Amino acid sequence: MNKHLKMVVEAIDDKRGLQITALNMEGISPIADYFVICHGNSEKQVQAIAHELKKVVQKDGLEIKRLEGYDQARWVLLDVGDVVVHIFHKDERLYYNLEKLWGDASIVDLDEVVTQ
Repeated sequence: MNKHLKMVVEAIDDKRGLQITALNMEGISPIADYFVICHGNSEKQVQAIAHELKKVVQKDGLEIKRLEGYDQARWVLLDVGDVVVHIFHKDERLYYNLEKLWGDASIVDLDEVVTQ
């Protein structure tokens, strides 16, 4: 299993990100191996999740290739290379419904990810 995926999921969980979903994008998208989708209940929580992710990723020596949407905190995109994280405000998550948009991707069992 991907160590970056585990790191991302644990950082989101530490900031109480909700409904964490990981999609296996291998063979579906050339952008990343995994998309991780979650949401927060407020702009402050969305920013806290993004801030924690940035801190953890940089501590591990990884480069954040892209960070968008932080100031508005409605949909923050964080590109860690092989993992792209989408942090939504709860209202936006339902509207964009990325899980349905990328319906060809299989859902990763996160229990397996965090126990490795």
